[in-house]
Amino acid sequence: MERGLLWLPLLSIFIWLAWSGWNEYQKIEAYKLWATQFERHKFDIYAVLGQKGDRLTWGKPTRKEPIALKSVNLPDLQQVRLKLDRKLIEVPIQNLPEGSQVELPTKAKDIEIELVARSGEISQIPFTDIAIAYDWYRFLASRVN
Repeated sequence: MERGLLWLPLLSIFIWLAWSGWNEYQKIEAYKLWATQFERHKFDIYAVLGQKGDRLTWGKPTRKEPIALKSVNLPDLQQVRLKLDRKLIEVPIQNLPEGSQVELPTKAKDIEIELVARSGEISQIPFTDIAIAYDWYRFLASRVN
């Protein structure tokens, strides 16, 4: 009896892990359907992002489809900024050969791209990976400037 009670927490953890995996799988499948309409897109546990032409759309991933979608036209943006741990990072994008590497911090807890519209509205798109955030920053900044 005691041994059975000792295995009960382990069984609960296993069930929770299985549910979490299924939940993430459903989010990815919903994202795949949503992303077919875009030329360039990314999935992240924090946000989905898609670009088609001069239109940028982002939102929060869910099991059914992304929610809280926001969109902006790239010509309506005044500036694109990269923020790591809530600090603006000055990284060059001009005069860099394609594929060249820029020295970026290797770790950050809070990674986001900040979009500043000509109207003054500021939007943030969260990321979990610095390299992916920098690639998107470089792409968007080259389209805005």
